[in-house]
Amino acid sequence: MPKAPRTKKTPAPAPYEEPKGKKVAEPTGPVWEAKKKNFSIGGDIQPRRDLSRYVRWPKYIRIQRQRKILYERLKVPPSINQFRTSIDKSVAINLFKLLHKYRPEDKAEKKERLKALAEKKEAGEEVDASKKPIYIKYGLNHISKLCEQKKAQLVIIAHDV
Repeated sequence: MPKAPRTKKTPAPAPYEEPKGKKVAEPTGPVWEAKKKNFSIGGDIQPRRDLSRYVRWPKYIRIQRQRKILYERLKVPPSINQFRTSIDKSVAINLFKLLHKYRPEDKAEKKERLKALAEKKEAGEEVDASKKPIYIKYGLNHISKLCEQKKAQLVIIAHDV
């Protein structure tokens, strides 16, 4: 069965539209005439231009803009990209509590520990001399050496290094 030819339907006229035949006469005269602006010397004031590109920005602003562009252009591997963000406050508090627990002993504590050890030895008790307290290791060379030996379990890097 052949298809019937389609006929184009004309759309309904839009409501509130004025007929195209009538045109409202625009007022003419010196008050409504658009005058061309004259920007020559002694003429009209020049329009405001955006001069922000030509401003000598402070050094820290220039640096942070350049850094942003560089970071967008660089493709950073995930193993390095993890160091771009810092930890939040609640995790930092827990971390500092942990670090405080394992902080290195000062001279007075060491002297006290060794004195107690010597007294036990003098009394003739079994002494485990190899039991040195576990504390945090620090220093760039020391930490990198421990990482190479795969002895480091947690490495913390300060944000301003």
